[in-house]
Amino acid sequence: MSKLTTVQLKPPYLILIGEEDDASYAKTGLGIIQWQPERVAGQLRFPGCTLDLGVPDMTVREAAQAHVGSLVIGVAPVGGTIPDRWWDVIEEAALAGLDIVCGLHVKLSDNPVLAAAAEKSGARLVDVRESPPNLPVGNGIKRRGRRLLTVGTDCVVGKKYSALALDRAMREAGMKSTFRATGQTGIMIAGEGIPIDAVVADFISGAAELLSPANDDDHWDVIEGQGSLLHPGYSGVSLGLLHGSQPDAFVVCHDAARKNVSGWEHYSVPSVKQCIELHEVLGRRTNPEIRCVGISVNTSMLPEQERAPCLADLSADTGLPCIDPLTGGCAPIVNYIRAQFSE
Repeated sequence: MSKLTTVQLKPPYLILIGEEDDASYAKTGLGIIQWQPERVAGQLRFPGCTLDLGVPDMTVREAAQAHVGSLVIGVAPVGGTIPDRWWDVIEEAALAGLDIVCGLHVKLSDNPVLAAAAEKSGARLVDVRESPPNLPVGNGIKRRGRRLLTVGTDCVVGKKYSALALDRAMREAGMKSTFRATGQTGIMIAGEGIPIDAVVADFISGAAELLSPANDDDHWDVIEGQGSLLHPGYSGVSLGLLHGSQPDAFVVCHDAARKNVSGWEHYSVPSVKQCIELHEVLGRRTNPEIRCVGISVNTSMLPEQERAPCLADLSADTGLPCIDPLTGGCAPIVNYIRAQFSE
């Protein structure tokens, strides 16, 4: 029987972002700092890096002196590789006794120099993006319990953040809820999950079924979405996750200021209504009762005076609660869920 991927990271963390200047690709570091700030000691930036995660700058030597436990590779670039020039500082951290934590597609132990450094110091090499063995093919049989999936009009639009925020808000409202992680950052935060984009395609829906097993009738699994059904590169993982999750409810995540698909600038971002309609059509294959229960919008890049009108317009257009969880919380969506599923 397959088990979830579990990780036990040694705090505090030093977040490595190198020369990455795009916050979208530093989502791992930003996510950990947002949800577990007490576990973060600092950031490691290379000269010239303009991105600041809002924590102290540290060298490997300073981190070792401060008894930092882990160097966490805090970026998730397209392709999931580590730049060649990063390996020297990663090796330095391993020799200093820091565990190395990686959520990318590369496997740390495949680097013989790093593996030797870790063996010499006793540091661990922790690869988070490893699929559990012996995953089943999805069977599509409905399971007890309720499920909510966060989906997106694009990648990096707040699916993880929205899922974590919704799970917290539901529990604060007295509901039974569990966050289910499907990406490397979510797994680092939750301590367990399945990195869906590391699963062989035939087993994605089965992995989603395993991630969210049968539960009490009134219990909600809040499942972190991945990719986007309308993304030219990552739609496959999104469809498998949708079918295996069999969500009763989904929340669309959207960046209000984004016009083009991030990294695929020759594609425009689809509308929220397009996103809702496609998820309803495809989601009915494994759950005929699927419904959208709200829109979670990142309005941070809009002028302040445009943010509230943006949410109001989307709500009027869709007939659904529209929130920015960073500024207004998730109560409107939670209240809508309770009203819709009160039977």
